[in-house]
Amino acid sequence: MSDRVLSTATAREAVERFQRIVQGPLLQQISDLNREGQVLSDPNNWDGRLAAQFRSHWAETHQKLLAIQGSLEELRRQVAQINQNIMQAGGQ
Repeated sequence: MSDRVLSTATAREAVERFQRIVQGPLLQQISDLNREGQVLSDPNNWDGRLAAQFRSHWAETHQKLLAIQGSLEELRRQVAQINQNIMQAGGQ
C-alpha cells in the first residue's frame, strides 16, 4: 500500500459533484421509484395478468433498490471522510 496522500483540485471537485449527485437527485429518484413501484404493486391499484407479472418481480427489485440507496449513502460518507482525512494530512 502506498504512503502517498493526494487530493488534486480535480479530485476535490469530483468529490463535491459525487456528494451532490448522491445526496440530491439520485437518492431522491430511487426513493420516488420505490414509492411508485409500491403503488403499482398493490392489486387494489393495478391488476391484471401483466400487472401480476410486475408484482412478481417488484418485491425483489424493491429490496435491491433499498440496498442500493443504503450502499450509495455509505459510499458518500466514505468519500467525504477519505477526502477530509487526505486534506487534514496535507494532501494538496
